[in-house]
Amino acid sequence: MTATSAFFERLTVAGRDPRFSKVCGSVRFDIRDGGHLEQWLLDIDHGRMRVTRSGGPATTVVRVSAQVADAMARGEVNGLAAITRGDILVDGDLGLALRLGRLFPREAGPLQRDDRDSGR
Repeated sequence: MTATSAFFERLTVAGRDPRFSKVCGSVRFDIRDGGHLEQWLLDIDHGRMRVTRSGGPATTVVRVSAQVADAMARGEVNGLAAITRGDILVDGDLGLALRLGRLFPREAGPLQRDDRDSGR
């Protein structure tokens, strides 16, 4: 199982996220790995998350490589930075795509780590 598959599986199991209680929309992730296209459809209805493997219509489409998608799912890549670099292309509601960043894990960087053991 890839990090991306595990990420979508976690969303499926969670089923609901209160941070999205005022959000309604759908996002399709088109994830390309060479010549292979993997598609995930995330429907959000007032915080309820429904994930399917589908290429169906969506209000927002996120196009990304499998490598970048896996790195995001592991918390190694920031989505906004990847959009700015052109590693992620968004068609549709950019605001919705940016809000999805809250769903991805964040790996602690050097300035975010807890420095209690360093005597500071």
